[in-house]
This record gives sequence, structure tokens and C-alpha cells, in this order.
Amino acid sequence: MLHIAPEECFTKSLQNRLGGKYLTADLFSDDVMVKMDITDIQYPDETFDAVYCSHVLEHVQNDRKAMREFFRVVKKGGWAVLLVPISADKTIEYPNVTDPAQRLALYGQEDHVRRYGPDYIDRLRESGFAVIKVTPDEYMKESDRVLYGITDESGDIYYCTK
Repeated sequence: MLHIAPEECFTKSLQNRLGGKYLTADLFSDDVMVKMDITDIQYPDETFDAVYCSHVLEHVQNDRKAMREFFRVVKKGGWAVLLVPISADKTIEYPNVTDPAQRLALYGQEDHVRRYGPDYIDRLRESGFAVIKVTPDEYMKESDRVLYGITDESGDIYYCTK
């Protein structure tokens, strides 16, 4: 399993379960197993059974290239969960906008380079993945969604298979 920008709350559990079959990666953090640019993954085709990447692609200039790289390195029959915030009616991005204040105004965060809409699923499919969107009501009780602040779109899981 390749885990991009690993969340501390998951790493120990995944490491214990997967052992040597678990790899953490990040472009900027030193607290990972390998430094990695997800638009140029330095592993052969079909290396990983699974990829998990949560709330990273909205920071990546060429997200489509990163998605194609994830598809390339996932084994046939493998899967990826590629989560992003969905906060627009349609994906918006302006590649020439680099000013943090403008990005904050446009995308809701200074280091985001786009704001995704429900058409995000189309980008995943264009990269080669078959995609199933799993909504929060399919995996969590309403009381838990309220407790954890998970809204309908913020809790969508994009389950991608090859």
C-alpha cells in the first residue's frame, strides 16, 4: 500500500497490519519513508495493491498527471482511494493565480490550486480508473455524521479500481 501524505492517526495501525507492504510518501515532510512527487512516481508500473491519498490533489498543479501516475502504479485488480474536498458546483482552477490571498478567495485555502466540484469523478475516470462514489449515508449512521461534522459531499469516498 502506498499512503501519500500519511495521517498520523492511520500510520501505526496500517504499519502494524501491513508491515513491509506499507509505504508512506510525501514531497515535503521528512516524517515519511520516501520523498515523492506524485506527478512522477519513481516506482514501476503495477507496483502497489492499493493507494490512499487524502486531501492532497487540490494542492497539486497537475492533478490529472498525478491521477494517471496513481493509475499506472496500481496493480490490475488493485484500488485507490483519492479524496479531495468537494466545495464547488463545478471544478474551478486558474493556473495563473499564484498569490496566496487570491487563492484563499478563490479556493478557500492559500495553498490550494483549485476547488473541486462533483465533476471530480470525471477526472478520475479519465485517468483510467473505474470509480464508485460512496456517500456518507452508505457507511455511517446519521448521528455519527453529525458528531464528526461530515456533510453529504465532504464525506464522499471515491473508490477507484483498475
